[in-house]
Amino acid sequence: MQRRHFIKISATTAAAMLFSRLTYSASNGAAIMNTPDEVWAQSGADWVRLTASNGSHYSNKDISVNLKTNDNGLGVYVSSPKQELNAVRLKWKHNTAASAKFLGDHWERSYGDLQWKTIATGAKNPWYVIIHDDKQTACFGVKTGANSICWWAVNADNIELTLDTTSGGVGVLLGDRQLHAADVITANAKTGEDAFAATHRFCKMMCEKPRIPKQPVYGINDWYFAYGNNSAELIKKTTAMMAELVTDHSNKPFSVIDAGWATYSPLLPGDGGWNDDFSKPNDKFKDMHALGDEIKKLGMRPGLWMRPLCARHDEKASLLAPKIPGRSDPKNPVLDPTIPENIARIQHNFDVYKQWGYEMVKHDFTTYDIAGRWGFDMKNSFTAPNWHFNDRSKTNAEIILHLYRSIREAAGDGIYVIGCNTMSHLSAGVFEMCRIGDDTSGHEWERTRKMGVNTLAFRLPQHNAFYAVDGDCVGLTTDIAWKRNKQWLQLLAESGAPLFISGQPEAMGEEQKKAVKTAFAQAAKVQPLGQPLDWMETLTPTKWKLNGRVVDFDWA
Repeated sequence: MQRRHFIKISATTAAAMLFSRLTYSASNGAAIMNTPDEVWAQSGADWVRLTASNGSHYSNKDISVNLKTNDNGLGVYVSSPKQELNAVRLKWKHNTAASAKFLGDHWERSYGDLQWKTIATGAKNPWYVIIHDDKQTACFGVKTGANSICWWAVNADNIELTLDTTSGGVGVLLGDRQLHAADVITANAKTGEDAFAATHRFCKMMCEKPRIPKQPVYGINDWYFAYGNNSAELIKKTTAMMAELVTDHSNKPFSVIDAGWATYSPLLPGDGGWNDDFSKPNDKFKDMHALGDEIKKLGMRPGLWMRPLCARHDEKASLLAPKIPGRSDPKNPVLDPTIPENIARIQHNFDVYKQWGYEMVKHDFTTYDIAGRWGFDMKNSFTAPNWHFNDRSKTNAEIILHLYRSIREAAGDGIYVIGCNTMSHLSAGVFEMCRIGDDTSGHEWERTRKMGVNTLAFRLPQHNAFYAVDGDCVGLTTDIAWKRNKQWLQLLAESGAPLFISGQPEAMGEEQKKAVKTAFAQAAKVQPLGQPLDWMETLTPTKWKLNGRVVDFDWA
């Protein structure tokens, strides 16, 4: 393979020079990241620079990094047989235009904060970063399913990729094995391709084998009007009400039962309980198999919500994850995902759901239960320092991937899986859907506007590239003005992404039913991917391209 600059674009020579230092052409003509100018490794609190040799090998004492071309990616392989390894950092020289804007992803769900940034220094861009100036768009990322947690930093004269290899809050102990930490890829926009289209194409490059639903997904969910105060009777009532609005019976919608159905384990005599046994229903539901059959008779497909790593209040201490900040509440003990017995319990729950006949499972809280943090708190590190799981030989990314793949194996082909609070880049190719943002609301319009619209705008490029992107529900209740929810309903229904509605019976008047009927018919069919047209200027785009026409929304 010969090194040479890979720039085949119609932009000016100056724009080409901006990105040419980073790529060379492989034998198949794909752009490949060039070997970095610097490679660093962190063991404990200490960073050391590795010395280059043979063009693709870097080492310092017994820590080594080897680079190898894997198809269209630059594979990063790490060894550290004697020292704990916290991270590896690759650095390339890179002159960034002053006019450039930058778009990164989020660790797991987004929190209404995704945007094109104008000041890059100091910002962590999880998983990938898109750099756009007046002349060109360049994309840098790692392939999905990496064995490290990755983020990019763009500075005035360089670009950096950090591969976090911690295990819990300490460095991983690799022993004699070599860790395939990540595959790094890059791409430039094609001639005439805008930044949105380039980002969408790049997402497809990062995930070579996405797991996509066979048909567009839509349906209902009770959370945003019941908020856990649900019952079998309420589920049957709302399912029957909404099933009357379905017109496409070749693609039936889902009725997803959210939190509130499982058995509570009391903490003290007379206590209502805090933790759930997600293999058994409580007295409000009694027979989940019968309820699932009833949902099917009404014309929908049954689904349910669960929390995989939730432990019982009387759990054996040997099965629990260590107590750390954010994960120390005795009312909410968490299972250690590195213990095989716990994985077997989670898989047993999915076996039960298959026996009940459920066709969708939404699982939640796994990132928080593993890290003790939400994504917006992962500013300096993935989790708190100085703790580890039962197995310290695996990175956090490997631990998470094992959990996800175990869920996938148990779910089989008969259950669609939605990951909520999952590490986005690690769930791609494993689950059919991802809840891509924090909760919308059935009470507060500002929350829906912030979390819903922002999430959908900046993560739609991932739709059917990583998974089907679930922007969360329309909380159609009496607490939110219909003129506001009507717009959110329209955007979801025409975006091409999944549509879920939490329809409070008291809020479902004739006008609302007519609009939902139209929205269901749209969401049941394959549509062009919606595109936010003003996403570079605002966190909450108001101008969208939907089904070939421009639509203006008034989110205020």
